[in-house]
Amino acid sequence: MATGSAISKINAARPHMAPHCHSRLKQCREQKHHNDLAFSYVSLRRPIEVGQPPATGAFLQRSLKEPTLFRMFYEKGNFPIAIEFDTKGNKIAWKIEIEKLDYHHYLPLFFEGLAETEHPYAFFARQGVNDLLEHGGQKILPVIPQLIIPIKKALNTRNPVVICAVLKALQHLVISAELVGEALVPYYRQILPILNLFKNKNTNVGDAIDYGQQRRENLGDLINETLQLLEKHGGEDAFINIKYMVPTYESCML
Repeated sequence: MATGSAISKINAARPHMAPHCHSRLKQCREQKHHNDLAFSYVSLRRPIEVGQPPATGAFLQRSLKEPTLFRMFYEKGNFPIAIEFDTKGNKIAWKIEIEKLDYHHYLPLFFEGLAETEHPYAFFARQGVNDLLEHGGQKILPVIPQLIIPIKKALNTRNPVVICAVLKALQHLVISAELVGEALVPYYRQILPILNLFKNKNTNVGDAIDYGQQRRENLGDLINETLQLLEKHGGEDAFINIKYMVPTYESCML
């Protein structure tokens, strides 16, 4: 058996551990303790707090920064229009023949009015677009470049009612005259991002945008319907350009 002096000599011969080593050793032991707890029943009793992801605001509606030119022209009485009442509902009474209108002037103004949500501006803009497209014929195609910014501005409001109004106007525009669908292809990058954003939003906007028509009220369905129409009338380059902007879109032509 070692004597007291022998034990003292043995302890004296052992290397002394530096203070920082003691601290490191303590941390390792604590870490091991926590790791052991992670796989024990104790971990089941610990509440886990998971915070909500930060809101991106991508779907938040955005108000217009300034009054539309359509509203300004309407308030000044610069449009040859009035409301006409009949048994089927309200409609626009044009004071001159639509075919005689300057489409380079009026069609972009009415398209800008699609961003409006208040009566009577919204009614006149949407009904006016329909009337102009119905009677425009060959006058429509040359005006396409002037329509892109109003369409983009209206879509960027991210207002489901406004978006649906624009989508219906786009559908009517595509079939209003020959080559219009193909003329829109170069502008997909400007008009399709919002469609891609809302493509899976099953928002039902009711008849607020349809003026009595009880159909086509679901935003997601209306977007897909519009994309299909763009593909059908956009020529051979339409699908690949739609797919680039809306990756989840599947061709309706296969």
